[in-house]
Amino acid sequence: MTIIGIDLGTTNSLCAVFHENSPQLVPNVHGSFLTPSVVAKLDDGQVIMGESAKELRVTRPEICASRFKRLMGTQESITLGGQKFSAPELSSIVLRSLKSDAERFYGTPIRRAVITVPAYFNDHQRKATRFAGELADLEVVRIINEPTAAALTYGFHDRDSQKKFMVIDLGGGTFDVTIMDVFERMLEIVSTSGESMLGGEDFTDRMVSKVLSQFGHVFEVVELKHPLQLSRLRQLCEAAKIAFFSADMAELVLPDELGNLDSSRPIVEVHRAEFAAWMNPLLERLLGPIQRAMRDAGLVNSRLDDVILVGGATRMICLQDFVAEHLKCTPQAKYNPDEVVALGAAVQAALISEDRAVEDMVMTDVCPHTLGIEISKSMADQLMDGFFEPIIHRNTTIPVSRQKAFQTLEINQRSVNVKVYQGENRKSQDNVFLGEMVVDGIPPGPAGSKFDVRFTYDTNGILEVEAIIPSTGKSFRKVIENPGVNLSKQEIMEAVRKMQAVKFYPRDQLENQLLLRFCTGGGSSGPARKASVRSIDRRLGTFAACRRSRIF
Repeated sequence: MTIIGIDLGTTNSLCAVFHENSPQLVPNVHGSFLTPSVVAKLDDGQVIMGESAKELRVTRPEICASRFKRLMGTQESITLGGQKFSAPELSSIVLRSLKSDAERFYGTPIRRAVITVPAYFNDHQRKATRFAGELADLEVVRIINEPTAAALTYGFHDRDSQKKFMVIDLGGGTFDVTIMDVFERMLEIVSTSGESMLGGEDFTDRMVSKVLSQFGHVFEVVELKHPLQLSRLRQLCEAAKIAFFSADMAELVLPDELGNLDSSRPIVEVHRAEFAAWMNPLLERLLGPIQRAMRDAGLVNSRLDDVILVGGATRMICLQDFVAEHLKCTPQAKYNPDEVVALGAAVQAALISEDRAVEDMVMTDVCPHTLGIEISKSMADQLMDGFFEPIIHRNTTIPVSRQKAFQTLEINQRSVNVKVYQGENRKSQDNVFLGEMVVDGIPPGPAGSKFDVRFTYDTNGILEVEAIIPSTGKSFRKVIENPGVNLSKQEIMEAVRKMQAVKFYPRDQLENQLLLRFCTGGGSSGPARKASVRSIDRRLGTFAACRRSRIF
């Protein structure tokens, strides 16, 4: 049965299938490989997503949801048309659309998928992603890190090379850096690091903020009082950011409070050097994860053979210059940085299916975060609670099993509550709580009676916790794998029913609706219609607007 590879992104998503001995991208209903990760609920209650919803985000931001990938693993929700949606539910709408695209393109039902996540996603975020897949009626056979997927694409096409390289993955909402070894047709992940709240959208927002400040406005105030003005300016700044890939200057018009543009509106010139200066604080945030990954890999700059760029935001010239300066290595993007992750997910799907085209490839991955339990420590003859004791350290090759010995604190203590955490902080409260398990039946005795705790962590990110009482041989075991992010079975069933009841806009009408919106400008004024025409140009592959120096 066909397994599709899905890159579920903050800004855009896409899928690929391993077909005829190579990974191939799947076009959506509009003929594009990139599907915007935007969902809208129309006034009649129907839900649309993708390019049509992205266009509505400019003129009807109140009915649209985007960037919800950043809410994965949290309890936050977004309200659309009076109905609350969680991040997994919104993500499932995107996944459902990609699944339908693949079924339509290949003419066969799709039930299984490999889904990529940022390497630095924590356990809750990974489980939320798996849950989104289930809501979309997909069996998620593997969750794979995005930089690992990108490296699989390079490894598939260059499997005889021997080198050590770094993948810098800056997507719409997340940043990852991963160091890898390729040798004897084996891809070995050495270390990984990142930040789950830094991406291309932050660069766009910073540009919006700086442009607003040129006119004496404050981002937060405009966002609250004039959302149409902000949504239109964000669209223009995104186009200007893309234009800087090749142009040295862009002119931006400040929309009025209703988001309209005309020749009377004020204009600001932004030069590429000025844009780079604006972005420097965000670029500096890349250094921490890069240096941490280098330290964990035991590397100095001169030992890196290549630096590979992944994610659309890495097309920014200022980012490429920043990376080259600090790593003393010219970064490369041999394959399309927007597409390489989805292609790698399809290669991973082929590995799972034991396709003959990849039978000589071997890949290893690492645990991105440290896993451990909460303990007490004796300090100045006093017991202090709340300390984090690692059992599996970050960047340990997986699958892995590690065991540590612990002891009771009190005389005749009969039970222990083992609290499991994930993170890098000394205090457990500053890490991510994953679950707990009660260990009872400890024989009466003095304080210091021993028991062992073993963690086993696999390639799907499933953690098994086992506790053993050596004196009796009694053991306790718990698998931390609840895909509903701590939801009860009843809550999971309710979420499934809720998504089944959602009225989706007919797919065969989506393209007509989008073209109609392009042609009419969505009810906006003349300049807004110009922006829509540029969107058509981009959809047709001309990218004319992205190469113009005047953006308005």
